[in-house]
Amino acid sequence: MIDPVTVAVLQNRLNAIAEEMGEAMLRTAYSQILNSSRDFSIALIDPRCRLVAQADHIPVHVGAMPWAARALAERFPNPSLNDVYLLNDPYRGGSHLPDLTVFVPVFADRTLMFWSVVRAHHSDVGGATHGAYNPAATEIYHEGLRIPPMRLTEDGVIREDLLEMLALNVRHPRDFRGDLAAQIGAAKLGEQRLNAVIAEFGAVTVGAAIEAMLDAAERHARAIIAAWQDGTYDGEAVLDDDGFDRKNIVVRARVIKHGSDVTVDLSGSDPQVTGFINSSFANTQSAVAMAIAFLLDPDITKNEGAFRPLTVVLKEGTVVWAKEGAPVTMCTSHCSNEIIEAIIVALAPACPERAMGGWGRRLRIALNGTDPRNGRRFIWHMFQARPGGGGSAAGDGFSTIGEWHSAGGIKFGSIEVAEERFPLVFETHEFRPDSAGDGSHRGGYGGDMRLRVETAGPALANTAGEGIVHGARGVLGGCDGAPHDYTLHVPGAPPRKLKSKEVGVIVPPGSVIHVLSGGGGGWGTPAGRDPAARQKDAAEALASVPGDD
Repeated sequence: MIDPVTVAVLQNRLNAIAEEMGEAMLRTAYSQILNSSRDFSIALIDPRCRLVAQADHIPVHVGAMPWAARALAERFPNPSLNDVYLLNDPYRGGSHLPDLTVFVPVFADRTLMFWSVVRAHHSDVGGATHGAYNPAATEIYHEGLRIPPMRLTEDGVIREDLLEMLALNVRHPRDFRGDLAAQIGAAKLGEQRLNAVIAEFGAVTVGAAIEAMLDAAERHARAIIAAWQDGTYDGEAVLDDDGFDRKNIVVRARVIKHGSDVTVDLSGSDPQVTGFINSSFANTQSAVAMAIAFLLDPDITKNEGAFRPLTVVLKEGTVVWAKEGAPVTMCTSHCSNEIIEAIIVALAPACPERAMGGWGRRLRIALNGTDPRNGRRFIWHMFQARPGGGGSAAGDGFSTIGEWHSAGGIKFGSIEVAEERFPLVFETHEFRPDSAGDGSHRGGYGGDMRLRVETAGPALANTAGEGIVHGARGVLGGCDGAPHDYTLHVPGAPPRKLKSKEVGVIVPPGSVIHVLSGGGGGWGTPAGRDPAARQKDAAEALASVPGDD
């Protein structure tokens, strides 16, 4: 037995270590996608590959990390002191190829106690297109560099030959090297802080505290789930297309809730598709865990114990568990969002006070061009004009919060900094009126952005995402949010609607990309909305009042 005060102290120490690692990563990464948009995550994992602690970053990253740790442990059952390990393969615990995961083992004497883990989305990982997202991919080999579990160091010294091989296969090796160094530094910082904790409390006490933390989270989660109404519930969510020949691709969730246990069966989902919206096994496991986490208390510790009540049933060869070799780069956004949405829609009648409307879809743009101010090539990833979140029993959804898979963890960063770093001008960046799904509590508003591109010569744009046809789902009588609407305005040419999955779109200098992003889904019937809330939205020019012309 271990006293609860010590458990609480150690839980907070571990959480603080994860947060400090995140700050180190933020302040040392090279590329915009990390040091501005914060597309990275931190986890502390024990020798049994159980999630012990995390920081508030990107949930879809963290939920998949234990599966990556299992793949690493299978390849390296006896990790070496002072070494660093690396992987990104989605079929070996990775999320998708842009997400590189760094592991540093932490020992007490020579007994493994923790893995200090940093997963970060790199700006480019090679492959057929810039920016890592390739809507034309029909196999994973079109998507970039595939890294199985490997040792990046020998006796604590970086293998320069291996690092050079990796950097040689990406478009911006300087950023790649800098971002990977930031990951290693953050993971090594975690190792230092964990060593101090072990030295202070002792390995036996730390180990006992971990068991107590996991058990406490399980008790907390089970107490919440037990209050939901027992039953079998069905929900589904629909993707627009795969960029090839499939449209209206359905993720189907059958959820069985009995006592304090929840079984999520996704085996009825549509077969895997040609394009990159297929999901890897680890990514789907993470998405399911996220959906359940969103229905628990905000203050519950999100560790392995919190998900012990959950059983997941999948069928290989479906869009939620593609067979090895299929393209999956979009999966962290889609079909993750749809997996979460289908589960929330299913469980909404069982716990209506905890359910929420759907969050908007991700539709990214990656620009590749030359900056006329310095003659350098660049890759810019659009994180601005994010979609709205869903309404809930607690109130209206957050506007431009982003997608379900990141739950607000990805930021769009400073507009002024983006204009300084890239040849871009943001003519407008504001809320999109009438984009929120109506309901007793409406969804959040999407964004309205006009972006002028001022490159030296034409730039190339790729789009990658979802949500032009299907908006975020309303629940419990709430209305769906508006879908996305992206338009390219080229000087002297008619406007051109952008599809959600395009490669090599030519963007001449002076072109304007007009982004209207989707809103979140509503919660509850619109008739239940407070008239004063409607008047407030109308007064702020965000929505019209029913009956007004």
